[in-house]
Amino acid sequence: MQAKTPSQSFTTVTDMVLPSETNPLNNLFGGELLARMDRAASIAARRHSRRIVVTASVNNVAFNRMVPLGSVVTIEAQVTRAFKTSMEVFMDVWVEDRESGERTKANEAIYSFVAVDDTGRPVQIPAITPETEEEKMRYDAALRRKQLSLVLAGKMKAADATELKALFEE
Repeated sequence: MQAKTPSQSFTTVTDMVLPSETNPLNNLFGGELLARMDRAASIAARRHSRRIVVTASVNNVAFNRMVPLGSVVTIEAQVTRAFKTSMEVFMDVWVEDRESGERTKANEAIYSFVAVDDTGRPVQIPAITPETEEEKMRYDAALRRKQLSLVLAGKMKAADATELKALFEE
């Protein structure tokens, strides 16, 4: 199976915030943003694996900026690392200023997906070969995040989490 680059999975989803999607402060509901990110991430994961994908976990979400009613929201997603059957998708969420058109980063998130066959069984996927410095940083960090998740879930001993240990050793 030939490795792919993160850019091959790059996905952009742009939409407008409508009144039915907002809270009493006229900002986008967090759950609505999570759903939009899930859709964008699943497209990126499917582009990478060319398989059916299912959301395995929402690893990190940072709601750093409110997204007001009427805003144009753009979600950029790409696979940052692929493991045997799972992959990590990193997303940046941008809000476009209504008047100037300037984009501001509002949020970011990291989701994990598993590629499956028609019966729902995990299937092997291509590896990722990062190209840019940012892709390389996200690629390296993905292994640490995976090890942390495995340790917290009791599926890996902390002593075996070599990438995590390296952060704390001199």
